Amino acid sequence: MTFNFNMQAGKRRAKTTTMAEGEELIELRFRIYDGIDIAHGTYEASMTVSTLKQRIIAEWPQGKTVTPKSIHDLKLIHAGKVLENNKTLADSRITVGDLPLGVITMHVVVQPSKAKQKTGSSSLS
Repeated sequence: MTFNFNMQAGKRRAKTTTMAEGEELIELRFRIYDGIDIAHGTYEASMTVSTLKQRIIAEWPQGKTVTPKSIHDLKLIHAGKVLENNKTLADSRITVGDLPLGVITMHVVVQPSKAKQKTGSSSLS
């Protein structure tokens, strides 16, 4: 089996679909800390990262030892960059897809608020 890709500037476009109204859709899945993929689906390019995080929390597997409580507990990482809550998927320039299906895998890091507070409250003396 041979795969040929037209590479421009080292990147290829993610697998996208267009809805009847012209809205671009992107196929995504999210890999959590133990290697399990969750929330595999097609998402609108105009969706904000914060809305996407809410959907991930709603679909978080039951019985995990680490569970996010809010969108602020999650970080989505794509192509080595942490996505910002106020940006859309299109603004975040989702461009690199997995081979050969074009499904984009993002990594999800759970960083509970308590851990942030402990880190932030320590001071250098």
